[in-house]
Amino acid sequence: MQTQELIPHLFRTEYSKIISVLCRRFGFDQMETAEDIASDTFLTAAQAWSYKGIPSNPTAWLYNVAKNKAKNHLQRNTIFESKVSPEIKTDDAYEQDIDLSPKNITDSQLQMMFAICHPAIQPEAQIGLSLRILCGFGIDEVAEAFLASKETINKRLFRAKEKIRNENIKIEMPNLAEMDNRLENVLTTIYLLFSEGYYSVSQNQVLRKDLCFEAMRLCHMLIENESTKKPSVNALLSLMYFHASRFEARTDQNGGLILYDDQDTNLWNQDLVAKGAWYLNQATTGNRLSKYHLEASIAYWHTQKTDAKEKWENILQLYNRLLQIAYSPVAALNRTFALAKANSPREAIIEAEKLQLTGNQFYYTLLGELYTNIDNKQAKFNFEKALTLIKTPADTAIIQSKIDRLTQMR
Repeated sequence: MQTQELIPHLFRTEYSKIISVLCRRFGFDQMETAEDIASDTFLTAAQAWSYKGIPSNPTAWLYNVAKNKAKNHLQRNTIFESKVSPEIKTDDAYEQDIDLSPKNITDSQLQMMFAICHPAIQPEAQIGLSLRILCGFGIDEVAEAFLASKETINKRLFRAKEKIRNENIKIEMPNLAEMDNRLENVLTTIYLLFSEGYYSVSQNQVLRKDLCFEAMRLCHMLIENESTKKPSVNALLSLMYFHASRFEARTDQNGGLILYDDQDTNLWNQDLVAKGAWYLNQATTGNRLSKYHLEASIAYWHTQKTDAKEKWENILQLYNRLLQIAYSPVAALNRTFALAKANSPREAIIEAEKLQLTGNQFYYTLLGELYTNIDNKQAKFNFEKALTLIKTPADTAIIQSKIDRLTQMR
């Protein structure tokens, strides 16, 4: 892997780990300092590796540089010099102070997730800050996740950081009484991270596996901690495993999206399907049905290769329940596909057009599919509308081929 490919990959996987450890060490109110040190570490890597080549252990190299930069910051800091320095005798103390061991990284990220989801911070700001700090999202990606402008996101994150300072929020796990409330926003953040990867419209890719696997890693952290090993957490991890099982079948050799009906089911990963089923079974304890339970069950049925009516009736009923407890336009749109399979495309068209998701490329793509062989002129119109919203060249080619085929059918 070349430097220009490796740096973005490592930024995605390691930036948030460095930030979490440094924030835990410096304090939440010094978040900007932690961000500066982490960013400067990657800038140093980009410069050094372009000139000297990639080191044998790039991650260890980054951690060492980040540790040294943090140590230099502490040495320069006047508060540190007056209050802490007299107690530190050797450089070894600095090395132990900035602990980038796997266990401390895990502990720091887990505590950071829950600190960001403090009730003093507005829910949307909690999720935005988590995506930015914990998941390494750029401002563009955070804005895309919220369907908001970059200016709005920047203001929201600034206010959240001000609130952290003013409330003197600590990086620590909440008590049991607060755990469930904060856990809900933690799960929402992980869910958004996975969704951004699974339905990506960024960086000319329709599937960004790195984001999906990062979301799964964060969810595994919750599973491995006894106080956060809840049914809804297992359900979310189950959902992600089911979706991940179809990764290889979901895109073509050019990176274009392959719709569900056109996927090669032989490429579905049965080991991941089995893991998804195991975590879904673990989620059956307790008496609360979350949206993640329903979405995981829907995703399970999508991993079954049969195209029987029973499959689609089950999916349709699950969507009906999901929309009752957690309505979303995307879920409503996906339901119309199940409706077409269980009942008829004509019935699905009526329901889909009620949604009026005119800024969504998948809305027009689905309508194009539903209208095909019913009203090919209308199908072509919808595919052409989808074409104006698509952001990836590979998807553009796929939709254009559908338009060309309809044109030839005249």
